Amino acid sequence: MPLSVENGWLRKIADDPRHSQWYVQRFREMAARGADLAGEARLIDAMVPRGARILDAGCGTGRVGAHLAAAGHDVVGVDLDRELIAAAEQDHPGPRWLVGDLAELDLPSLGTPADFDAIVCAGNVMAFLAPATRVEVLRRFGVHARAGGRIVIGFGAGRGYEFDAFLTDVADAGLRTDLLLSTWDLRPFTPTSDFLVAVLTTRP
Repeated sequence: MPLSVENGWLRKIADDPRHSQWYVQRFREMAARGADLAGEARLIDAMVPRGARILDAGCGTGRVGAHLAAAGHDVVGVDLDRELIAAAEQDHPGPRWLVGDLAELDLPSLGTPADFDAIVCAGNVMAFLAPATRVEVLRRFGVHARAGGRIVIGFGAGRGYEFDAFLTDVADAGLRTDLLLSTWDLRPFTPTSDFLVAVLTTRP
């Protein structure tokens, strides 16, 4: 049985088979209105050298990875949802977009080296994961990052994954917490923050 059997995104699709297309259309309409969809990407771009290798984990329609690719980085995006990957390929050609379960992530088996300078996991992806897979996903992020590479994860409160539980899982996965923020534009994290952006690194 796949590790993603209790994945929250898959439950949404099961409840409404049109959910993925709604999501794709939502972001296309936001882009057409000129909405700022690159805030996460700007933070990642500031953390890495030019031409960095970046994994967009749970890439969805590709908005974060596309901005990073346009900035000159080598981007690979992975998402569980085939419809979202198809939209990423259509709307943002250039990066390598792959269908895959983050709980089973093994990019070297697909010919992609596991030495990313940064891994970004935005869009509340962590909160959609099946609870039993959370530590494994974090562990696989660590395996796919180069020594000292950054892993940056953002998700909101009230989504069934408490921030303290996440930080415990981070430690259990063998990662180190370097910095906690409450937004992608560098506001500090506080006990009352309703969003967490965690900057993690692999342990030496």
